Amino acid sequence: MNKYCKALELDKVLLRLSKHCCCADSRAMALAVEPADNLRDVRALMRFTSDANALTNRYSTPSIGSIENCSGALKRASIGAQLSPRELLDVARVLRAIETIERWGHQLEGDPTSLDILLGSVVALPTLQRNISATILSEDEIADNASPELSEIRRKIRQSGARAREVLDRMVRSATYQKFLQENIITQRDGRFVVPVKIEYRNEIKGLVHDTSASGSTVFIEPMGVVEANNEIRLLQSREQAEIRRILQELSAQVGGCAESIKGSYEAIVELDLYFAKSRLADEMHATIPNLNENGVVFLKKARHPLIEKEKVVPIELRLGDGFDTLVVTGPNTGGKTVAIKTLGLLVLMAQCGLMLPVADGSSIPVFENVLVDIGDEQSIEQSLSTFSAHMTNIIRILQEANEKSLVLLDELGAGTDPVEGAALAVAVIEQLRAQRSRVVATTHYAEIKMFALNTEGVENASCEFDVATLRPTYRLLTGVPGRSNAFAISERLGLPVEIIESARAHISKENTQFEDVVSQLEATRQELEHERELAQTNRIEAQRTSQEADELRRTMQAERERELERARQQARGIVEQVHAQAQAMLDELDELKKAKDAAAFEERLAQAKVSFRADMRKLQDLADPVTRKNPENYTPSRPLKRGDTVRLLSMNREGTLLSAPDGQGYVTVQAGILKTKVHQSEVRLVDMGKKRTTFNNAGISTRGVSSKPVRSEKTELDRRGMTADEALVELDRFIDSCVLSNVPSITIIHGKGTGVLRAAVQQRLKSHKNIKTFRLGAYGEGESGVTVAELK
Repeated sequence: MNKYCKALELDKVLLRLSKHCCCADSRAMALAVEPADNLRDVRALMRFTSDANALTNRYSTPSIGSIENCSGALKRASIGAQLSPRELLDVARVLRAIETIERWGHQLEGDPTSLDILLGSVVALPTLQRNISATILSEDEIADNASPELSEIRRKIRQSGARAREVLDRMVRSATYQKFLQENIITQRDGRFVVPVKIEYRNEIKGLVHDTSASGSTVFIEPMGVVEANNEIRLLQSREQAEIRRILQELSAQVGGCAESIKGSYEAIVELDLYFAKSRLADEMHATIPNLNENGVVFLKKARHPLIEKEKVVPIELRLGDGFDTLVVTGPNTGGKTVAIKTLGLLVLMAQCGLMLPVADGSSIPVFENVLVDIGDEQSIEQSLSTFSAHMTNIIRILQEANEKSLVLLDELGAGTDPVEGAALAVAVIEQLRAQRSRVVATTHYAEIKMFALNTEGVENASCEFDVATLRPTYRLLTGVPGRSNAFAISERLGLPVEIIESARAHISKENTQFEDVVSQLEATRQELEHERELAQTNRIEAQRTSQEADELRRTMQAERERELERARQQARGIVEQVHAQAQAMLDELDELKKAKDAAAFEERLAQAKVSFRADMRKLQDLADPVTRKNPENYTPSRPLKRGDTVRLLSMNREGTLLSAPDGQGYVTVQAGILKTKVHQSEVRLVDMGKKRTTFNNAGISTRGVSSKPVRSEKTELDRRGMTADEALVELDRFIDSCVLSNVPSITIIHGKGTGVLRAAVQQRLKSHKNIKTFRLGAYGEGESGVTVAELK
């Protein structure tokens, strides 16, 4: 990494990036990232990062775990070498990571991304991974079921060991041998079962001596009774090791056959891990994707230095290249000038490394071939360089390298020497860099450079805001406003005597004083405009809030309107049904009048029909408004309506029987004579049967009302319409018994025409009833086949 990148602390950002990587190779790649120097490459790098970030936000980040570079083992396996269990386990971890990435890639949907090629290079080998994992349990342990042969060998080893231990167990439990033993235990030496024997009794137990204790008081003897079993175990162990070598060689051959595929997949997931690390770093910094350009225009909105804590960093807004190519930043010490130019340089380098930036949306940044920096004190005792000499050495090098595609950042330009000469040199350096068409940002305290910026087209002043009242910088960067050193104000606040400050002011030239006065007036005007802008912003936010509330109210009113229209439609459907029923009733009346036109009372009935017709028409007119229901009485029934209640229909001025309780929308079905209609419950009135003369079982008087004949007594009529045959017959028996007791000569049973089932059941019961003399169907005007008239004995 060149010295300019280190001066801007790009290496520290890359160190943060490396901490988000999952494996050593991707961490090394992160630390070795270098800025690209052309727009095409930078856009490609940024596309990798942005696509990784978009996929991470949608599908989460795939975890590859901690994997090691196994390229050396793969190369050895490819030429036929046998890999160790540790190397095979490393290969298995890589294969698991490859399988994870491939499975993650298969779930992706939508448009193609720049990562598709890398994801397509990841080819999983699940069978090989399972073979290695099932065979090798750890670096020192091979599974028994790695092969049938290995399983059988180990079974025999366990059997031989059991036999040897059985012999030794008898020995250590024997009273004869216990006095010879140092301890009543069985142990092993060189893989053979032995017992610890006291040195003075070593000749009492026949066998092979394998070892002696450190103190020399104990010898470890393999009794002759277990020598054969131990020999068999040693032979079996040799066979076991040979079988393990064969298994490892077989697995190594499988790995060698897939070495190129594994290596390619590994390299792809390492590169993917780097892009996902960039995505994780972007989320940590709350970063966005800037607009990249090649015209040298910088526009950073709410830019934050990524190495300053989020709670402490103050966002700045910085422009360059649009109307001016040089920015002169002034202001007091510790005011944030150096941080501002470092933020600019570092964000440029980060973007050219393909990293998302901690800036607001809409920021734009160019691609430079060189970012040339002179920041900090680089004096060297060994090279006999003063501060001024060190700065000049850097500036000479920068002048040699700068061109139209360079960004030059100069901190404290001209400092370290005589102020007059230093200011003159600073102006000359800026003019030369502008002649080489470089983009320049320089910090300074010299008033001469401020004046140069004010009087030179293409050069703009900027300042870091300082609050004199609190003696603290605000770290805000203000473009277009030259800054002040505020030395007198700071000194006065710190307690320097006023007479000294006034004496110091007297030593300042008149031109400099006038300039500082102009700067003060500009600062006052800026603060006033800033206040006005904040007030306008507040008013705009309030206006937006009011507009949003108005929109919400409009949407609420629209929804309420739709609900009212739906209720009106439901009411209109009920009204249409009522109108249809009333029209049908009128047609029935006309048919009866037509049939009775030769009757004696025709004129009287015709007049009554006309009056009824006009009344019904008025009622239909009252129902013409489907939105507002007419209920001038504000009527509320004394109890909820239920099936079987006697009610009065307001629209027809007739009484009827409820055939159903109100439904969810408040509609009921009413049987009024032969008419069945569906109306809203507000259009009916519950009849108080306690205040009305009723027949048995609430049988009411017929209200057909178009006949001039005298109306029957309500006690002689039974209306059973709407009932089942069984219900009607029970009520009929009770009604006949009641009429017999009341000495009623004849009765009328209303059963309706319908299908004729109820009529047949009623007449069958009348035929067999002991109190019925005769019966007949109703004559014209009595209800015809809808009623049956019976004479009682």
